[in-house]
Amino acid sequence: MKYLLLFLTLITFNCTAQDYKAMLATHRQQYKADFISDKHSPLKEADLQNLHFFDADSTYRVNAEVELLTNQDVFSMPTFNGAQQAYVKYAVVKFMLKGKAQQLNIYQNVSLSKRPEFAGYLFLPFLDKTNSEESYGGGRYIDLKTTDIKNGYIELDFNKAYNPYCAYSDGYQCPMPPRENYLDLKVKAGEKQYTGEKKHL
Repeated sequence: MKYLLLFLTLITFNCTAQDYKAMLATHRQQYKADFISDKHSPLKEADLQNLHFFDADSTYRVNAEVELLTNQDVFSMPTFNGAQQAYVKYAVVKFMLKGKAQQLNIYQNVSLSKRPEFAGYLFLPFLDKTNSEESYGGGRYIDLKTTDIKNGYIELDFNKAYNPYCAYSDGYQCPMPPRENYLDLKVKAGEKQYTGEKKHL
């Protein structure tokens, strides 16, 4: 009986892993397609072959406890081209990743939050030990929404971490991840370094 239960557990896990891998593959295909449809995109269709990703790994999809913050001062987040963007710290998230307790801050762009279509958008930039080796040296981003927070928790999927446009071309105002959002481990998930030639506008 116990062998049957073990077998059924393995089957269920395998199906779940395959389903997740398929879902992530669809997500990445849409991610690539968005470069072609966006008139402000730094990449053309021929450049997409130079986009690379870590293999799907569901252990990098975590459930994080959310501490919402109030009365936060607006601060300037530097961008890679020297400009500044106004943000507020929206929440602190705490989670376990690879057996270690981690903490990151989630931010909200002040100007975007005043536009109804972007009012619920949240921004999670982060740095980790893969930067400048396997992933972009300037860090990566994860997009979130206020509606993703449910019962005090939010799912963080590092498999969906992506590069800022500045990884592909100069001339974009890409926020630099604050040092407080550094993870002291290798996040081998999400987008890798771009291998094409960086464009100079």
